Amino acid sequence: MLTMLKEVAEEVINPRFRALAKAEISEKNPGDLVTVADHEAEVRITEVLRGAYPDALVLGEEATASDPALLDRFRSADHAFTVDPVDGTKNFVHGKVDHAVMVAELRGGETVRAWIWQPQHEKAYVAERGAGAWRDGERLHRPPIGDELRGVTSRRGWIGRALGTLRALDLTWVCCGVDYPKVTEGAADYALYRRAKPWDHAPGSLLLSEAGGYVGTFDGAPYEPQREPPNGLISAADRKTYDVVQRLIHALPGL
Repeated sequence: MLTMLKEVAEEVINPRFRALAKAEISEKNPGDLVTVADHEAEVRITEVLRGAYPDALVLGEEATASDPALLDRFRSADHAFTVDPVDGTKNFVHGKVDHAVMVAELRGGETVRAWIWQPQHEKAYVAERGAGAWRDGERLHRPPIGDELRGVTSRRGWIGRALGTLRALDLTWVCCGVDYPKVTEGAADYALYRRAKPWDHAPGSLLLSEAGGYVGTFDGAPYEPQREPPNGLISAADRKTYDVVQRLIHALPGL
């Protein structure tokens, strides 16, 4: 799987990096960018997955934009894959290196395997339920918490706000395929998200959980990729950090 993601990135994504024509960029919704690389990469990845697993449902971000009913079928699927062909598309469009290609496999509603490839950083992250999280073949363990909790968020209206006496929130790397590895490696202790689409969060949530972290909703429930949280999602260095942040989350506006 990882070899396939690298090949797709090399053939479809990397040649367009910092070389996109205006005609190769469009908006699905105002401010929600998509490129020809997103579409082509998803088609290739989906074809491989369907060939290898013909009975599994494949939930691609771009396919769902065209057919929203696909998300409804995903919620009841016993075996499924999520595909995010270019996570961090806005970064990609603006020539920033923080973007990724991601796939997650779910069985019985649980994420069981995940792959994240960061083509510009040339870093590969793999996780398997019960078997651990890995970066380029090196086992990952979430580092200990420091003297104060460091929080990040992708919601710009929350940047600079503080939960209780915690440090003010900073901006994430604006790409879940980078955010989750960063929290796993200790660059931040928790991340807050308002939206939680499965293709964005299923891969990284398994990576973080297998390294000792915890991912749950704003209302205190564990994260389940087949159920979109009504308010938002917290990815945390460990369960204790999650509990601290979850108790303070009501302080944020717009919940």
